[in-house]
Amino acid sequence: MAIIDGLNKVFESKIRLGIMSVLVANGSADFATLKSLLELTDGNLASHTRSLEEAGYLRCEKKFVGRKPNTTYIVTESGRNAFAAHIDAMERFLKECRG
Repeated sequence: MAIIDGLNKVFESKIRLGIMSVLVANGSADFATLKSLLELTDGNLASHTRSLEEAGYLRCEKKFVGRKPNTTYIVTESGRNAFAAHIDAMERFLKECRG
């Protein structure tokens, strides 16, 4: 087994890694917060959150705040577990590289 086998392909994108980092640290974040923190365009953020949602790693809730639409992303238990496993695999990888 190669030392990179434990890494999750879904998290290869630095944007998805950033989204999941924010969500795991906070439990949830709205679209505007993620867009601002990660300095992304609307389309780029929407594309990556859709991929994470399709993987079952986050879910989104849409509602109106006043008259404005608000989309909030919430990390799922599956997402939290997959992200933790990915971080563990990264740590093992780094230890192996250090020899």
